[in-house]
Amino acid sequence: MRYIPHTDDDVARLLQACGKRSIEELFASIPIPLRPKRPLACGEPMDEAALDAHLGALSVRNLAVGPGGCSLSFLGAGAIPHAVPAAVDALLQRAEFYTVYTPYQPEISQGTLQATFEFQTVVAELFGLDVANASMYDGASACAEAVLMARRITGRHKAVVSAALHPEYVATMLTYTSMVDEVGKSSAHRVPVTACGNTDEVGLQAAVARAGDDLACVVIQTPNFLGVIEDLRPIAELAHKHGALLVAVTTEPLALALLEPPGPQGADIAVGEGLGLAGAPCFGGPGVGLFGAARDHVRQIPGRLVGETVDKEGRRGYVLTLATREQHIRREKATSNICTNHGLIALAFTIHLSLLGKKGFRDLATLNASKTAYARERLGALPGFALRFPGGPTFNEFALRVPGGDAQALCDRLAAKNVLPGVPLGRFNNAYRDSLLVAVNETHRREDVDALAAALAEVTR
Repeated sequence: MRYIPHTDDDVARLLQACGKRSIEELFASIPIPLRPKRPLACGEPMDEAALDAHLGALSVRNLAVGPGGCSLSFLGAGAIPHAVPAAVDALLQRAEFYTVYTPYQPEISQGTLQATFEFQTVVAELFGLDVANASMYDGASACAEAVLMARRITGRHKAVVSAALHPEYVATMLTYTSMVDEVGKSSAHRVPVTACGNTDEVGLQAAVARAGDDLACVVIQTPNFLGVIEDLRPIAELAHKHGALLVAVTTEPLALALLEPPGPQGADIAVGEGLGLAGAPCFGGPGVGLFGAARDHVRQIPGRLVGETVDKEGRRGYVLTLATREQHIRREKATSNICTNHGLIALAFTIHLSLLGKKGFRDLATLNASKTAYARERLGALPGFALRFPGGPTFNEFALRVPGGDAQALCDRLAAKNVLPGVPLGRFNNAYRDSLLVAVNETHRREDVDALAAALAEVTR
């Protein structure tokens, strides 16, 4: 039995306030194919023992990947798992942490506030920017919020987006902006990539020209979705020349141990995903969105910021300095309705990076880069295979062209052998249906890469 407490009069007042004539019109933005046409097939209720057995039967259908797992996995595409020390989980299990939530009473939430402050400090240092917020849901929502922030700052509406930005980030951004755009009015101009896999300079200039005086920001990912490292400096100069902001996206923050951070390269806002350094991806999440910006824009940052201060006796303390969602302040002054920071995952991210330290962080990044270089050389030399973008420098992901022209079919054959060779790029762009995105990290041994090479050679003979 459904319980809906609203009366017909309540619904009528709601629709009137929204300017809609019916509930169907209220949800018209949801594509028809995605709307349920029948009740969910949940089955009959089960007792505890039956439910436990049912869930156990479902779980054995999953492939366990990573160290100790039964599958050899080279999946990444914005969610590359790293080796997280056992100390991270041990510290997270302290009672004051595993119930972490919004510190509405700062005077009794000093531990939580300090942990969040340390997280912000780490993110600001990673991005080379002045301030960072207390985390977003994930990298995709952080990217969307960055575009909305650029709109507020500039008073403009258009975003120029590289085709090498993660496609799911693009989709999230378009979903966010479609709620405030005029119907049928596109908010983004796409820029193609070159034969080297980086953003095309001529295409970028053309897209900026098309956006004209309505250009709010340019959005570039580095290392980009194809694994290629982008040079942000000339892109920042172009954006600033036209009065727009540069939003830099980094789905693999470990790369920033070796690359120049986006801030010093001219980025006004930098966002990313920290999940891989906080814990293993579990069906894609939960993530921890990283978000940094220049000090001049601090009051337009979405979410929360924790600050450090002193009490009346001069003792150090932490406070919720800014809270910009509509539940905290007047709706017309709110920057975002993003509801809560992912405190526990953000804390795991912070603990891991603190355990590594600056030298350990660089050493880990160097290890990832060297293992990837070996995999690029080994797999790219296989008969019939080739690097899709041989000229572009990469970090720990690269695109591999496969023989036969169908990377998805190759993945299906290898999955039956418990080998996951990478993400078939055709699922995002049919022009790349002959290519795999292969991710390599510190958990892969040389013999793992050799085993992948042998498996690829076997199924393509």
